[in-house]
Amino acid sequence: MSEVQFGIGLRRLDDVAANARQAEALGYDFLSTGEHVFFYGPTGNGLISLAAAAGATSHIKLMSTITLVPLYPAALLAKQVAGLDVVSRGRFNLGVGVGGEFAQEFEACGVPVAERGARTNEALQIMKRLWTEDDVSFDGRFTKLTGVTLNPKPVQKPHPPIWISGRSEAAMRRCARYGNGWLPYMYTPEKLGQSLESIARFANDLERESHVQPGLFIFFAVHEDREQAIKMATDRLSLQYNQDFSKLVGRYALAGNPDDCIARLREYVDSGASTIIFNSACPNRYMAENEELLAKEVLTRFRDSAPPK
Repeated sequence: MSEVQFGIGLRRLDDVAANARQAEALGYDFLSTGEHVFFYGPTGNGLISLAAAAGATSHIKLMSTITLVPLYPAALLAKQVAGLDVVSRGRFNLGVGVGGEFAQEFEACGVPVAERGARTNEALQIMKRLWTEDDVSFDGRFTKLTGVTLNPKPVQKPHPPIWISGRSEAAMRRCARYGNGWLPYMYTPEKLGQSLESIARFANDLERESHVQPGLFIFFAVHEDREQAIKMATDRLSLQYNQDFSKLVGRYALAGNPDDCIARLREYVDSGASTIIFNSACPNRYMAENEELLAKEVLTRFRDSAPPK
């Protein structure tokens, strides 16, 4: 088995630094966080939270899971990403998504929901150029640039890795055209394998050589009591997404005792996932124990089976 990298989502909006240091100490490869302007529960801003995490850590990589790209002016987001890559000394990975599940935040930001895909695609074109070129001009549907140069540019060359998230064919096509990594969510192992085949086919159609890193974003609850873990994940995700998850947890989340989680996770790895980002689906009081149990009782089984570097 080739080496698999694992990441963990931030669980504290009020103490990012301590949370980040603990994730690094537990051996996670990535620290991640999502964002919304408005949502069904408390959410932070991914870039701000990860900047705080960068200052508190030394080597753990940082990933936004995901940045709602259509809500930002493309040039401003390019600047913020470059700045975060600079302050983290080249540790930032940009997760890209179009959102849309909470229409009020689009209304509040003056962005029509129906334009979110087109705005994201144009922003990715612009950001790549600003990160790699000087004297950039661009006359697009949503953005006009006239001979501008971004300085400083990102530390990573040619730019920070771009992970495209989503579930749709449009997201897969976006990944084939712009992505360095694929980070779907609410996926079965079978769907993951099929999506990777589709991305490779779309890249071939574009005559772009596909070196997309296969990833996965998954919610998890691990507990010695299997039924308790499943209940925690069901309750949390039903509240978070404002729908009944009782029939969905078994398909789309990692929930159960350590042996259950090892077996299910192996299915995802066998389907191609080489970077897996976990996010706790349990009560706040159990989150620290949840991520520690995952690291020590589940992920070690995969690290121990990887060949030496």
